[in-house]
Amino acid sequence: MNGLANLPASLRQYILITGNYWAFTLTDGALRMLVVLYFYGLGYSPFDIAMLFVFYEVFGVITNLLGGWLGARLGLNKTMNIGLFLQIMALAMLLVPVNLLLIPWVMAAQALSGIAKDLNKMSAKSAIKMLVPKDAEGQLFKWIAILTGSKNALKGIGFFMGGTLLAAFGFRNAIGIMVVLLALVWVLSLIKLKKDIGKAKTKPKFTELFSKSQAVNVLSAARLFLFGARDVWFVVALPVYLSSQFGWNHSWVGGFLALWVIGYGFVQTIAPKITGSAKGQNPDGHHALMWALLLSVIPVLIAMTLMLEWHDKAAIIVGLLIFGAIFAINSSLHSYLIVSYASEEGVSLDVGFYYMANAMGRLLGTVLSGWLYQDYGLIVCLWFSSSFVAIAALLSIALPRNNALN
Repeated sequence: MNGLANLPASLRQYILITGNYWAFTLTDGALRMLVVLYFYGLGYSPFDIAMLFVFYEVFGVITNLLGGWLGARLGLNKTMNIGLFLQIMALAMLLVPVNLLLIPWVMAAQALSGIAKDLNKMSAKSAIKMLVPKDAEGQLFKWIAILTGSKNALKGIGFFMGGTLLAAFGFRNAIGIMVVLLALVWVLSLIKLKKDIGKAKTKPKFTELFSKSQAVNVLSAARLFLFGARDVWFVVALPVYLSSQFGWNHSWVGGFLALWVIGYGFVQTIAPKITGSAKGQNPDGHHALMWALLLSVIPVLIAMTLMLEWHDKAAIIVGLLIFGAIFAINSSLHSYLIVSYASEEGVSLDVGFYYMANAMGRLLGTVLSGWLYQDYGLIVCLWFSSSFVAIAALLSIALPRNNALN
């Protein structure tokens, strides 16, 4: 504790924000796996289970739009702590007796969790903008990459944690343990997190929800299609395909996807080294374009291999690993660019608008994943994925270039 107290104030706040985000992410990943496994055990189809999370994504869209406005008015410490509290409430809703654990009730809990998740994420990433000096873009990219990458790695660990808690303690006890642990983090955050960080000097009007920055608008549109491209085959189609075509049981499918998410998060944390930022080459719109073009090729190659019926299992596994690594770099670049583009005054407005587009992409991908796979199969999902990334690349042409490094 003495060592922490001797650190610079900005670094202490960064550690607190990251720890807050980590704790939330663990419960978010664990909750998703608990719900999936529990309702899978009750005999629900993968598509039915995916529909349980539709409200999670729908309310994520709404929260990101309104959350940035709230963050600018109330301060990011308050919106982050509100997000933690709502997640505790969402978990507590699932502590009801089993006979009351009906689909509408679970969907409502997921909706509350969706609000909590995006309030917490928007607040964490916006707050970092306020902790880094204006002339330290390299440090900003590094801190964003660590926060984003570690979050996704921990989400994968959360998948494991959810399955382990379910097996060891049962559904209700597993939920109860997470409620207690997250409540402790919430209390610590209330005490230690700096007051009014990110609070705008002037109260932003409700009409200022939508960004007036062309760079932010273009990047948000690209983000929508980028995440739609991932989820259109990853959310429903891929788990069902692994189970039905490869004969993997649920544990194998969940474990493999959890490891994929952990690896994906690790690549995000080292993205600055891969893109050259570690050598002072801070990324710009050109980097976003090039990495999106590279990513668009991968689903096409997987789809063509499946069409030729040539080493299907290797094509899926290797292709998914390559897709995940390149997607992680794309995502990390976008996460840095939005914080870099965001205005200093009311940063949460721009970041919230951007993550609204992110949530819309996830929602679009989730719905299309179930429908396209059910009616047309995995190959069509992959063609849609490639098309979506191509659209993201085209949009990236309009992003600012900044070869004059800060």
